[in-house]
Amino acid sequence: MFIGFDYGTSNCSVAIMKEGKPTLLPLEGDKFYIPSTLCAPTRESVSEHLFRHLNIKPTTAIGEQLLRKSIAFNRDEDIDLMPEDILFGQAALDLYLNDPRDVYYVKSPKSFLGASGLHDIQKCFFEDLVCAMMANIKHQAEKTTQEIITDTVIGKPINFNGLGGDASNKQAEAILVNAAKRAGFKNIVFEFEPVAAGLEYEATLNKDQIVLVVDIGGGTTDCSIIQMGPSYQGKTDRSSALLAHSGQRVGGNDLDIYLAFKQLMPLFGMTGLTTSGIKLPLKQFWDPIAINNVEAQKEFYSRQNLAVLNQLRRDAKEPEKITRLLEVYNETLGYNIVRRAEEAKIALSASPEYLANINLFNETLSLNIHQEQMIESINSPKNKMMELVNEAVLQSGVKPDVIFMTGGSARSPFLCQEIEKQLPNVPIVKGNDFGSVTAGLARWGDICFT
Repeated sequence: MFIGFDYGTSNCSVAIMKEGKPTLLPLEGDKFYIPSTLCAPTRESVSEHLFRHLNIKPTTAIGEQLLRKSIAFNRDEDIDLMPEDILFGQAALDLYLNDPRDVYYVKSPKSFLGASGLHDIQKCFFEDLVCAMMANIKHQAEKTTQEIITDTVIGKPINFNGLGGDASNKQAEAILVNAAKRAGFKNIVFEFEPVAAGLEYEATLNKDQIVLVVDIGGGTTDCSIIQMGPSYQGKTDRSSALLAHSGQRVGGNDLDIYLAFKQLMPLFGMTGLTTSGIKLPLKQFWDPIAINNVEAQKEFYSRQNLAVLNQLRRDAKEPEKITRLLEVYNETLGYNIVRRAEEAKIALSASPEYLANINLFNETLSLNIHQEQMIESINSPKNKMMELVNEAVLQSGVKPDVIFMTGGSARSPFLCQEIEKQLPNVPIVKGNDFGSVTAGLARWGDICFT
């Protein structure tokens, strides 16, 4: 049996073909979409959990080294790991929000897979993270179907990481393949996410069209211009119909991060001054919320940075705000702040203002954010997204007949308005913002595996 598997930055989902149509499977209770999150007692618990409770062993010497170190660390910390200690999805997020100090929490590991400069031990750790998430999803899908799932089509962005180019893409794909095989998949095929979304849209067409697919997900924005319609349906080789692709690692997460940076981080001292009138370094306020940047997170939460933050508090004109930043450090609150920004972004898509609240130990920070402030805050990532739209059109040398928008951030009316400005008089069609890619991957699996 095969599934289409959207291993997304924000959410994961899977689908099977049933009576000729894609059908999404529940993965968390009755919900079809499970947040791409994991929570564990310690960072080291992930590798031990795979080995001890799922009988998933490392396949390389570096992986075995990571497992030995993980088990030794947990024994030294007197942690007796139980199967239920590893949580996924909403359950993982809830535990982190309730007790951020005493857990290891990770969101969107897909964002890290193409990062440049990763050491082999880091690649093995990310492979373990992905494998644990995939194994949980595969298990949930098999509970629903009552069948063993052996094959999968996995979606991939045009570029996992724009800076690393083809090397980053190969690195990310290798991690995904190794993780999927260890999770129990036998045959694995990749398909570009915007192409998959286009396949789902194509099923509605009764005439051929040139379609610009704009997939704005949590981690990446991907655009493809594709010839689609009855003449192309069911073909195993569609390479001649794929006219152009563009993609970068800029997506909904970046909108959240920029909104948090511009609007929320001033509550923690950003834009402040030292007692001698010098501006405080912006890096200390960017790194904690740069949740899709491995090095930024590592540097901010390093032991050395604690001394830097303490000195910053001594130097600051408003030391009480830097005390809040120190709480972010001590309680690992970066994800929490970005989560509050995401809630504000969603609310401001429909309301002129929103009251954001951040709960700290001794106080609750409240800030009223206006829609205009949100639009200004996300200007930089929004412009990058629009550049990708224009790049795809320029590459193809044709004007699309229609724009098919999908992905979680495709719900934003501001992004839709910007695309309309770039391509006036081209109709925009909306699909299932979260499920179009998954459904298209299942359709492609029906061609590949049957």
